[in-house]
Amino acid sequence: MATNGNLFGITMGDSSGVGPEILLKAYAAGQLQEPVLAYGDLGALEFYNRKLGYGVQLRAVQSPADSRPGALNVIDHAILRESDVTPGELSRQSGMAARAYVVSAARAALAGAIAAMVTLPMNKEATQLSDPHFTGHTELIGEVCGVSDVTIMLASDQLIVTHVSTHVSLQNAIRAATEKRIRTILRLTSDAVGRLIPNARIAVAGLNPHAGENGLFGDEEIREIRPAIEWAQRQGMPVEGPFPPDTVFYMAVRKKRFDAIVCMYHDQGHIPLKLLDFEGGVNIALGLPIVRTSVDHGTAFDIAGQGVASTVSLLRAVEFAARLVTR
Repeated sequence: MATNGNLFGITMGDSSGVGPEILLKAYAAGQLQEPVLAYGDLGALEFYNRKLGYGVQLRAVQSPADSRPGALNVIDHAILRESDVTPGELSRQSGMAARAYVVSAARAALAGAIAAMVTLPMNKEATQLSDPHFTGHTELIGEVCGVSDVTIMLASDQLIVTHVSTHVSLQNAIRAATEKRIRTILRLTSDAVGRLIPNARIAVAGLNPHAGENGLFGDEEIREIRPAIEWAQRQGMPVEGPFPPDTVFYMAVRKKRFDAIVCMYHDQGHIPLKLLDFEGGVNIALGLPIVRTSVDHGTAFDIAGQGVASTVSLLRAVEFAARLVTR
């Protein structure tokens, strides 16, 4: 029997997307190197298991303590039946169910019943049909855990990035680039990267072209970003900047000067990382009292149910979770 100390909970994501089939595909191929427990609906998993011919033995269990080898153990939420699954189609019921899996796994991780949680993709539009206030996995898990200072870190073998803001408009992202918020992200980044890389070096990207050019193209670097960096340096954090956004990634990836980059908004970090490693990128939540990692891709409705979705990001997400739990 897997113990609480090494059991990883994987939420299957929106049943209309590729999450369930990725989980089954990885399990059928023997690719998952850690003991895992699925949080989802047995009916949805059976639908894809039969449709794609994976032949995975599924076992419904009531709690993580009931998990045992020989099958993919599933915490069955009994929300969806096989007939409810609609690959590639937006579904209020699937969005609601995906939210329930995440809440359930987060509570289990918070209670120490599982060592970490790994999430497969939800569809924001589908989930907002039952929860209009839903903005993303990280914010929802933060709410369950009772914390609000959370952010995401994207990690690959070539680059690590964190973000001052994520799922907000560009206009609101500019407003969010305050010294207070940047201090929080620098602290979370320094702590997380330090757990993954010895003697880590962290760069901070500017918000404006050329990092503002001494106020010529905007003064956020002078008013907000630089004071936050100077504060972090006084705390002993290995951060430098702000650097021009159009050169800092070259300095990190090609010149190997930095191990991670703190970015000011979503696309500033996501675009270069996905260009470098689209399939292998991993989403890591920072600021939580639990370990949570995720695939760095969406529900991919256009290929759902075809069995062609890659398992690479899931495998990397489990790998990163194991590294964080160990350290």
